Amino acid sequence: MTLTVDDDLLLALGREAQDLLFRNARTANTFTDEPVDEEQVRAIHELVRLAPTALNAQPLRTLLVRSDAARMRLLAHVSDGNRAKTATAPLVAVLAADTEFHENLPELYPRRPKAREWFTDPAYREAQAKFNATLQIGYFLIGVRAAGLAAGPMAGFDNAGVDREFFPDGRHRSLLLVNIGRPGPDAWDERLPRLGFDETVWTI
Repeated sequence: MTLTVDDDLLLALGREAQDLLFRNARTANTFTDEPVDEEQVRAIHELVRLAPTALNAQPLRTLLVRSDAARMRLLAHVSDGNRAKTATAPLVAVLAADTEFHENLPELYPRRPKAREWFTDPAYREAQAKFNATLQIGYFLIGVRAAGLAAGPMAGFDNAGVDREFFPDGRHRSLLLVNIGRPGPDAWDERLPRLGFDETVWTI
């Protein structure tokens, strides 16, 4: 369904911001060589950390791959189709779930002092860590766009290999790689079709 002018007016967010976050944004495949500095990433974090997670658990952890040596270590675990763009992106973020997130619950969720004890089962804890970290990944991608940057999220990599390489203590589980930067002139193809309201929404 195409958004009409009336639909647009029903949204509290201004048209320019809507375009920046959604209509004009794409998954970028190429980037300029303009660097992404620490202050930009901090600004993204300060914005998206306010979004909700279950029990305010916030299990997402972000590893920023900046050095050439670290980039080469990462590329060894990236699929062939994703390797070239990962090699040339200004910044690559490895997004992972902290499976020991429950250790922070006394501080993050003080209204339930015994919440930490709800996660003694490692399998249940890991499932919850991955679920909520994945939720936070969605916020992170929108935050990158809000900073005027483009994101290139990729699941095409060897998770186990990345975990061994960068998270050898076994505490973190990699979920997604995200290339970040200013989009290049050929950064994306034509937008693919999206399902309409009547195909995806029911009322009962």
